Amino acid sequence: MVTGMLDLDALSATPVSIEPFPHVVVSEFVPPAALTAVYADLPRDARGGSFPPEALRLGSHARALVKEMQGPELRARIAEKFVLELADAPTMLTVRLASRLSDGRIHTDSVAKQVTLLLYLNPPNEFETHKGCLRLLRGPDDLENYAVEVPPTRGTLLVFPNDKKAWHGHHTYVGPRYVIQMNYMTHDSKARAEMRRHRMSAIFKRLMPSSLPRLRPLNGTS
Repeated sequence: MVTGMLDLDALSATPVSIEPFPHVVVSEFVPPAALTAVYADLPRDARGGSFPPEALRLGSHARALVKEMQGPELRARIAEKFVLELADAPTMLTVRLASRLSDGRIHTDSVAKQVTLLLYLNPPNEFETHKGCLRLLRGPDDLENYAVEVPPTRGTLLVFPNDKKAWHGHHTYVGPRYVIQMNYMTHDSKARAEMRRHRMSAIFKRLMPSSLPRLRPLNGTS
């Protein structure tokens, strides 16, 4: 059994940054050795969009990571970090495999989401030209008006409570871009509707034909 994929102590030790809105960035939240194993377990797929994990062919390390992301210890650490009550908050988790031309536009997250977690699983030598690097923005109009840029690599974790001013986006990037997104949801009708769409998407995508080979390990990428 694969256990201990996340560096929870590093999360607890990282202070909350408040510019341009409250957030935490933890580098190597998935340590390098674990990240290499997870990356090798991910499917190679050019399709964009978000996929429920049960709709993908994930290896044992990737499945263990998904399970740990949804576990009680991470929930407790996030709640403590941001002084939130998340004990009974539903979770919604998806995996993105690739970025499309339409991705990255400036936005805030749905009001049905209390907290957003983004866990980046890409090789360390990718995204050196800022394309595909998520920017935390001071407003809704300009990708260059950013306070923080988060490269989507090295098992980096970004966490932020949802807020009407939590603007974020990235420059256009087309190609593989592996990220797990997990949200702690509210209990209102909007959250229930979004989770119903998520479940229907899982059923549909599970039925889609898939013959996806595994990726090379991180240390074999150029």
